[in-house]
Amino acid sequence: MGKNIVQKILDAHLVSGKPVPGQEVAIHIDQTLTQDATGTMTYLQFEAMGLDAVKAELAVSYVDHNTIQIGFENADDHRYLQTVAAKHGIVFSRAGNGICHQVHLERFGRPGKTLLGADSHTPTGGGVGMIAMGAGGLDVAVAMGGGPFYITYPKVCLVKLTGQLQPWVSAKDVILKMLEIFSTKGNVGWMFEYGGPGVATLSVPERATITNMGAEMGVTTSVFPSDAETRRFLAAQGREEQWVELLPDPDAAYDKIVEVDLSALEPLTAAPHSPGNVIPVRQVVGMPVQQVAIGSCTNSSYVDMVRVARILKGRRAHPDVSFVVAPGSRQVLQMLAREGALAGLLDAGARIMESACGFCIGNSQSPQSGAVSLRTNNRNFEGRSGTKDAQVYLVSPETAAAAVITGVFTDPRDLGLDYPQVTMPDRFFIDDSMFVFAVEHPEAVEVYRGSNIGDPPRNEPLPAEIKGQATIKVGDKITTDHIMPAGQLLKYRSNVPKYATYVFSPVDPTFAERAAANRDAGIHNIIVAGESYGQGSSREHAALCPMYLGVKAVIAKSFERIHIANLINFGIVPLTFVDPADYDRIQDGDELVIPNIRAILGEKALISVENHTQGVEIPVEANLSERQVKMLLAGGLLNTVSQK
Repeated sequence: MGKNIVQKILDAHLVSGKPVPGQEVAIHIDQTLTQDATGTMTYLQFEAMGLDAVKAELAVSYVDHNTIQIGFENADDHRYLQTVAAKHGIVFSRAGNGICHQVHLERFGRPGKTLLGADSHTPTGGGVGMIAMGAGGLDVAVAMGGGPFYITYPKVCLVKLTGQLQPWVSAKDVILKMLEIFSTKGNVGWMFEYGGPGVATLSVPERATITNMGAEMGVTTSVFPSDAETRRFLAAQGREEQWVELLPDPDAAYDKIVEVDLSALEPLTAAPHSPGNVIPVRQVVGMPVQQVAIGSCTNSSYVDMVRVARILKGRRAHPDVSFVVAPGSRQVLQMLAREGALAGLLDAGARIMESACGFCIGNSQSPQSGAVSLRTNNRNFEGRSGTKDAQVYLVSPETAAAAVITGVFTDPRDLGLDYPQVTMPDRFFIDDSMFVFAVEHPEAVEVYRGSNIGDPPRNEPLPAEIKGQATIKVGDKITTDHIMPAGQLLKYRSNVPKYATYVFSPVDPTFAERAAANRDAGIHNIIVAGESYGQGSSREHAALCPMYLGVKAVIAKSFERIHIANLINFGIVPLTFVDPADYDRIQDGDELVIPNIRAILGEKALISVENHTQGVEIPVEANLSERQVKMLLAGGLLNTVSQK
């Protein structure tokens, strides 16, 4: 039997394990990327493991998240990132060069390669035929040093695209339709492969929009074929020699096949407060809009920006709408400026933001109280924008532009305008001067460390028993933003003791203080959670900071892929309820004991949680590989690697 694209790439990179769905395998990583919100800790861990030079084919450090420099912390960290990159053979992308996923797609993405990034939207690279996955920074540090990356060999779903998108319907509506079909949970262990005749109608930037938001479905990654359209994109980037054809075999098999007719799609939106809360735009037509933000790694390509500029040509932003635009890369911004589209956006009343993550991570442009904000980014979690009561809707650039003109939610098909046909250029403007490549004498480089940077904390080996309390009980779909808020707090990413004071602050502002008091008193902290715990970003601080506060275990109905890996990396035991109804048998503050946890963890047996407050025993399980058990016993990955 032939192979599909996922199998072809994974099997060519297999280091150990059997390529059987559900089995743990180790794969070789060709390329890595980090961004500044995750990169500082990644490189601190790289150094702490005693690694000297990068062994992956390519490692790139991007500065795109914390580019706003209020106080010294961000500037200090950026200097650390640049010097540590020079020391160890890492390509450094300076602030202003653009968003990591957009820039990496433009300048480094290669069909058939594996990419591991310390950012959950790394699957954007699947638009150019890569197996690109998000992971915690510690996993990325190991891959940079030549170590393998461990995943569960996936089941593969073929998304068969037919037809062609109609005017005013775009790639964003395709991925929103996918979220409507698959939701944001229950897809752990899957990879999506896009195929069918509709694929040929989509450009690489459109494909990248679709693979980008596969992260919101919880799949490991998504991938498109490498075909004539991929070749055209690489040629336009001056990299045609890097193209290889990558197609499924004619007799390739899949675990599931879903068909999506592109011709039948309509403008969609993800309503507050989840990317999976998808409804047709026509259901909210007429709702007043106070803010429109166009950009992010999802929709900030040259094609997206030019189309918005043409829709707005000769028109002005509605006086009630705050309108901001953030081109995804310096390349995009330079082309907009050279071709006159930037002037058109300015004429329409746009405020041009830096080519950075900015508003998407709540680091700028927080909307007014209670505002309806239409955004082309990928997440609309409650409070993520920086305004707790804002109502954030995720939309396509076309729907966003329509609201700029009208001041209300508008189906762009009702504007009465001719749809601006924008094609990918035959040649992009190429200027790599904002990359800092290898230096001649790396051994002479002195790594700069500001006062906000500390050594990465280490966990202690797993105790014989976990004895403590349910320090916090949370519900379903708890995201990494709930656990470890981003925005301007990201400036403390290198200062774990400070950042840890904000753990769970959006949910329970008293948690960090109570957890620290328990830790200091020798009482273990245990988190109890519902379904899909750890949705969202790859932010390993959502495990690292709880570890610092003395969290020893999380008991949940289910976990998301990256977060459960991060918990294990930092020595926190992830346990799932055998019967989800037992979630109701634990309350905040209950005294919990997990006896003999160290002895029975690797036995594949049920584990008993004794709730001494309620007088009940609750069976839980730990679905772990032998490697993961060893890591937990050692107190995490950093300890494990250091021992080697």
